[in-house]
Amino acid sequence: MKNFIFISPNFPTNYWLFCRELKKNGINVLGIGDQPYDELSEGLKDSLAEYYKVSNLENDDEVYRAVAFLTYKHGRIHWLESNNEYWLERDARLRTDFNITSGFQEKDIPRIKYKSQMKKYYQEAGIPTARYHMVDTLEECLDFAHKVGYPVVAKPDNGVGASHTFRISDDSQMESFFAEKWPDTPYIMEEYINGEVNSYDAIIDSQGNPLFETGNVTPWSLMDVVNNADNSIYYILDQLPEDTKRAGRATVKSFGVRSRFVHFEFFRLTQDQEGMGKKGDVVALEVNMRPCGGFTPDMINFAHDTNVYKIWADMIAFDRSEEPVGEHKFCAFAGRRDGKDFVMSHEAVMEKYGACMKMAERLPDVLSGAMGNQMYIATFPTREEMDGFYRDVLECRGN
Repeated sequence: MKNFIFISPNFPTNYWLFCRELKKNGINVLGIGDQPYDELSEGLKDSLAEYYKVSNLENDDEVYRAVAFLTYKHGRIHWLESNNEYWLERDARLRTDFNITSGFQEKDIPRIKYKSQMKKYYQEAGIPTARYHMVDTLEECLDFAHKVGYPVVAKPDNGVGASHTFRISDDSQMESFFAEKWPDTPYIMEEYINGEVNSYDAIIDSQGNPLFETGNVTPWSLMDVVNNADNSIYYILDQLPEDTKRAGRATVKSFGVRSRFVHFEFFRLTQDQEGMGKKGDVVALEVNMRPCGGFTPDMINFAHDTNVYKIWADMIAFDRSEEPVGEHKFCAFAGRRDGKDFVMSHEAVMEKYGACMKMAERLPDVLSGAMGNQMYIATFPTREEMDGFYRDVLECRGN
């Protein structure tokens, strides 16, 4: 029996479903987390052969000792994953330290976590990337901004999501950025790309072939959603465009991806941009070597009438999957921000769209910055019906 250590199987709350499907496939699932065992969901408890509670998942030494204990008790560990961007680096260190070869090792981290180093591999895949400058002095950054033209975007080179990302539109804002940026944190500065984010989401087998592919679209900048405390929207496409599919597969090959659930982000240009391409072209943003966060795996299931938790677990256990994919639909996420005067009340939203609604609940504070406070997930057979849903749910008085 293969042993699988799942780091933080209780968060996000839907990730216990990965553990359930692993167990169904005969995998011995071992959890490490900081939530008391008695507070775990019954579904997660039933999916785990053992759970090792640490006082704090941030404590690397404590997590290391947990892996050592589970190795001593259960024997060789064949897989170790969190499927979580926040823990990717430590996952790789633990695999390296415990000779777990089924995943990225510590030496692989720079190319999959540092935005500046990703560019080389995107370029090898033939995908254009934005010009960039590693933030050093104010004078050098001003020179870069004057060369490529304002606005420019600055963000931590090794960052998660849109945290501490700045859109800089003039010299004065550049000076403000230098006053506000985190000290001792490397930042990358890039020319601004006029585009919407299109993703390639796929489960890849041990030979680098996709077992399942889809994609989502984020019409609004996540950076602006976070920085302006705005509402949030994105949606799963009914059909993955061929150019996104080609770019995603080329990126899988260039980065040497094996046996992973991935979320690659691209820009689809909304206007012609010198050095990048024509309106509608796909250009590089960044790679994420884990599933798209939050409730996206559930949204993918809703959009394609399938079970990506099972497809992923089948990949782990058998390196293949026969899980069926059914009818294709759009699956829309709308995240409302507290404090806004929405025209349609929650009750009215549920009354009108209840037949389409798949999930409607409050989001935890840890997710609300990027996703809003009250979320709705619904499916629609056409783009026009989905657009009407967004207009109704997000319209505010005074707009």
